Amino acid sequence: MKTLERVISKAGLGSRSQARSWVHAGRVTVNGDPTQNPDRWVDLAVDDVRFDGKPLPNSDKRYVLLHKPTGYLTTRRDPEGRPTVYHLLEDVGVFLPYVGRLDLDTSGLLILTNDNAFAEQVTNPAFHVPKTYLVEPSTRLHDEQLQRLRDGIVLDDGPTRPAVVERLGGEHDARFEITITEGRNRQVRRMVEALGVRALSLVRTSIGPIVIGDLPAGRWRDLSAFEVETVRRSGASFAAPTPN
Repeated sequence: MKTLERVISKAGLGSRSQARSWVHAGRVTVNGDPTQNPDRWVDLAVDDVRFDGKPLPNSDKRYVLLHKPTGYLTTRRDPEGRPTVYHLLEDVGVFLPYVGRLDLDTSGLLILTNDNAFAEQVTNPAFHVPKTYLVEPSTRLHDEQLQRLRDGIVLDDGPTRPAVVERLGGEHDARFEITITEGRNRQVRRMVEALGVRALSLVRTSIGPIVIGDLPAGRWRDLSAFEVETVRRSGASFAAPTPN
């Protein structure tokens, strides 16, 4: 059993806010009767839900990796008309919610899927799924600063978990990689800023076993069954225990 708005969104027709507006507009019927209640509970095993008179499309699970460029918002649409990641996904053929956000100035790996359980494993810190970023700071960090990142930084919403941090290149290369197992808002940028340094460039290069590889910026691909299953297995090994 799911609410009508959720059923429509999961079928890939649009976002949940769009689904609510369509129901309010009378474009949806349940068992032949028009309804304007998007919070109505329905069971697709017994209820016939139709949109504009047509049955809902098959809601098979889909998993997409997008190489998000800078300058694109991670949102369905922007009131100011700025480009969003969905402008890059018009040929996917189905609406897919994004899993976590990358801010306007951050590029790299973004996952989109209609599999809520998979999305929960990726985003919920209880599952400890690692996320790796390539950082170009405004100045080369000292060893002591890198160690502070490894030990955990105190932010305004509490201390971060310890991170894995590795320098890249030679002694004149300021870049470093950082791997975290959380996903707070702008977390890596805020960790770097807590050291009195700005992140000039921030690229998410991997989530768990999924790597962006040589996929060009602005392009997308479907995740392989192996990638999806590996994330599931790794997430399950860290799942929080069930309370007694």
